[in-house]
Amino acid sequence: MSQLLRRVHRFSRHLCEWTQRSTMAPGKKNRVFVIGVGMTKFDKPGAREGDYPDMAKEAGERALADAGIPYSAIEQACVGYVYGDSTCGQRAIYHSLGLTGIPIINVNNNCSTGSTALFMARQLVQGGLSDCVLALGFEKMERGSLSAKYMDRTNPMDKHMEVMINRYGMAAAPAAPQMFGNAGREHMERYGTKPEHFAKIAWKNHKHSTNNPYSQFQDEYSLEQVMKSRKVFDFLTLLQCCPTSDGAGAAVLASEPFVRKYHLQNQAVEIVAQEMVTDLASTFEENSCIKMVGYDMSRLAARKCFEAAGLKPSDVDVVELHDCFSANELITYEALGLCPEGKAGELIDRGDNTYGGKFVINPSGGLISKGHPLGATGLAQCAELCWQLRGMAGRRQVSGAKVALQHNIGLGGAVVVTLYKMGFPEEARSRVGAVLTSSGSGLEGFKAYPVFKEIEKHLQQEGAQLVKKIGGVFAFKVKDGPGGKEATWIVDVKNGNGSVTNDPGLLGLHQKLMKVVSACAAILGKTQTLF
Repeated sequence: MSQLLRRVHRFSRHLCEWTQRSTMAPGKKNRVFVIGVGMTKFDKPGAREGDYPDMAKEAGERALADAGIPYSAIEQACVGYVYGDSTCGQRAIYHSLGLTGIPIINVNNNCSTGSTALFMARQLVQGGLSDCVLALGFEKMERGSLSAKYMDRTNPMDKHMEVMINRYGMAAAPAAPQMFGNAGREHMERYGTKPEHFAKIAWKNHKHSTNNPYSQFQDEYSLEQVMKSRKVFDFLTLLQCCPTSDGAGAAVLASEPFVRKYHLQNQAVEIVAQEMVTDLASTFEENSCIKMVGYDMSRLAARKCFEAAGLKPSDVDVVELHDCFSANELITYEALGLCPEGKAGELIDRGDNTYGGKFVINPSGGLISKGHPLGATGLAQCAELCWQLRGMAGRRQVSGAKVALQHNIGLGGAVVVTLYKMGFPEEARSRVGAVLTSSGSGLEGFKAYPVFKEIEKHLQQEGAQLVKKIGGVFAFKVKDGPGGKEATWIVDVKNGNGSVTNDPGLLGLHQKLMKVVSACAAILGKTQTLF
């Protein structure tokens, strides 16, 4: 008995010491990685067959397949949607992905619902409560402008509307374009921004969407067509407004031990910082429509993210931000620190929001062209940025993208801002090398192969200078490879620090052989036979 009491006493002492350490020491936050992403094509409401469980199944299965793990590895799920009855998240998962009894948390945060599900999933992994969590978002929407569903209770945006009405009054137009349109109107009054600046944003995003097979719209328009499309409110025309959409998106988040267990380092994208901010007093007290639609909460979330990650806005390469209307994209440039306050128009005129500029913003086409199924948008943004960082964005690829920024906002309100980088960049580079030299591809058997490896080496060492000197993208089709194979190398000496790739999605960039030869020679600093 005395021996048992001594053991109990020793156990109690150890338990007290462990408890004291746990309560006194700050909790260590775990690293969190996106290991798989997936989404459906976004469509006009009612255009696709099936219902929200079918969309959720498609996005979820794609994310799991991308991660290379079974649904049984998922420990919790956070599911976002705005329009639907309670527990749609369970119905979406049960009979499509699995019935494993895991906790499923349903999320509704207006237009930021998808990234709110992502935010919650990250917290579960970051806090050590789970090693693998699914963030899933979907929406089945009605056609036409958004409207309130419950007329017998207080509207959650009544105080936001009061700010707008006090400043500009109320017009006979849908509420959302009025709110954001008046924010753009205020920006024009303060800083001299022109209607053309907003139209240029929509023109850019529609142009970007032509390379995105997931986009609801994939048509390119002239600036004149954008400006002369049907007027919705004030300067905002139809082609400057996002559509309602059906669609789904998903992301699988995991801890570092999980990533290493499943050997996913070569594709793991780390969420290096993420912040959710809700409305501040300035939203309601400054009689400003810019503040009313969330400028200050976006600015605060971005500042906190950059501080947490030890990064600056100038470090960012690619951005997916919430362009529900062209006006919101413009004011968000300033809120995120991509340019000084009042200077968004100059950023647009310089072309610093598209390929060849300082940032590539909304390469997916953004909400304006890709579509905006509320619960899916934040997760579709996450998917696009993961593909960009992994070099898997095809014809949308931002060359040399290393830092990605996501912004997803919902009136009422909440904003989620996220920064991403490759979690294990050395492993990721090894993976790219393996793809280029694998025996399955046979590329190492081409006589030109060592030349392109040498070009790649020079770009890694002095890419920025060479981009300034050459400023071109060249496609080089090589014949008579092993077994009579053909291959195409893309030498990008125009964007970022340059790159060499075999991405077949870039084959539309054909150039004459002599241009390629001269470009390669310039990079190598010598004449070299390519065959």
